[in-house]
Amino acid sequence: MENTSRQSAIEIRDLVTHYGNTEILHGINMNVYQGEIMIIMGGSGSGKSTLLRYLLGLNQPTSGSIHMLGKDITRLTAMEMHELRKNMGVAFQGGALLSSMTVGQNVQLPLMEHTRLDQKTMQIMSRMKLEVVNLGGYEDLMPGQLSGGMIKRAAVARAIVMDPKLMFFDEPSAGLDPVVSAELDELILRLRDAMQMTIVVVTHELESAFKIADRITVLDKGHILKCGTVEEIRASDNIRIQSLLNRRPSTDELGADEYLERLTGI
Repeated sequence: MENTSRQSAIEIRDLVTHYGNTEILHGINMNVYQGEIMIIMGGSGSGKSTLLRYLLGLNQPTSGSIHMLGKDITRLTAMEMHELRKNMGVAFQGGALLSSMTVGQNVQLPLMEHTRLDQKTMQIMSRMKLEVVNLGGYEDLMPGQLSGGMIKRAAVARAIVMDPKLMFFDEPSAGLDPVVSAELDELILRLRDAMQMTIVVVTHELESAFKIADRITVLDKGHILKCGTVEEIRASDNIRIQSLLNRRPSTDELGADEYLERLTGI
């Protein structure tokens, strides 16, 4: 049952999206409370990455609303969305560092884009955030000189350099060994506790999700199967959720008429 006593940082209501004529998200309703870590998980094709794109305002939905920090981003102008993004940080799956710039210059990019601070101040701020992610002293290296885990942490430093209220992670543990993945999990927890951030993480890594989540939203074929605490998700009797948690293959059996319809498109 929804806890209505807590203030929401993100409210999604009746969100419907399409790619061409195909409906992808089917009436999504979801709250993310201020100061919590919300995990969005699901199998391949579940819609979790699509949902993230709409949360970031990269696409306009077919219908429904997404209120972020009290503003419906589906109705904002480009300039208004630009202003709102100053309160949002994003750590992309591959890090997305610019290879032609040093680590420090990469971290400074949001400051150069959104502020009029002098160069010395931007350098100090970027070094402070690199210290937060345990990369102090690495600002003069090039991205190509970093390991995969260091690239991810540098991307986090860039995402938090303006102290955003909302932080989004796209598959933060993908491609990392267990030790580095655990370090990144601890970093995400520190960001929530020390900087009071609201954090949304899209991931398929179960161990990481169970470690850092305040709540988990499980998507399947564009529908929310369940949203709840780790304990509630583990205890769910939903077959698809249990298949996801226990890594069992999930197949849909079609009737003869449905199979014919799929083949013919009629």
